[in-house]
Amino acid sequence: MNFIPVLSTLVTFSFTYAVFRRYQKKGGTHLALWAFGLLLYGLGTLSEVWMSFAFNELVLKLWYLTGAMLTAAWLGQGSIQLLVRKGKLAQILTYALAAFSLLALVMVASAPLTGAQSTYNVAGTISEQYKTILTRGGLTIFLTIILNIYGTLGLVGSALYSAFLFWRKKVLANRMFGNILIAAGALSPALAGTFVKAGIVDALYVSEFIGAVLMFIGFMMATSGKE
Repeated sequence: MNFIPVLSTLVTFSFTYAVFRRYQKKGGTHLALWAFGLLLYGLGTLSEVWMSFAFNELVLKLWYLTGAMLTAAWLGQGSIQLLVRKGKLAQILTYALAAFSLLALVMVASAPLTGAQSTYNVAGTISEQYKTILTRGGLTIFLTIILNIYGTLGLVGSALYSAFLFWRKKVLANRMFGNILIAAGALSPALAGTFVKAGIVDALYVSEFIGAVLMFIGFMMATSGKE
């Protein structure tokens, strides 16, 4: 059993709870969206824990839907919601993302398996085996790419922009460094795909853990001190 997804799940659900508690105290749609995105993150890593014991079709599809398709998009939407406060653009984008998420749910839920699940190796990783098991049409692959690009640009771009504003104004250094850590944490899982393609299959699990830790620390730094 690979214990890294277990650690990632514990960190991510703790992070989710911290963000949700802040939402309860402070309000803010962006916090609700972040909490939802982090919940998806945790469900993705929890699926990896499950699949290290036995293969399950529903868990595999949950992993692909949450981890591969929706996590980055909803975290990015939370950041966009925070920065884009004029007009209804952020609200429109949230509704659009909800619609695309429902489409993704339908496509993944209805995707047939290839039959290769009979040779699934619990000692391996999902990232190296799912492509031979889960049938993905061109639209599913395209939507996966678009959602990840949108989410990564939204989360990383917003964090770096916020860090730049605090740096330029020379105020709230904790928020500047916190946003830098959030950006670095968001990039960690995004870069893992490169290592997976290079044959370093455990890179995804390690990057998920590093990403969750960095974003959690960054969030705590950015929200510490006076409001």
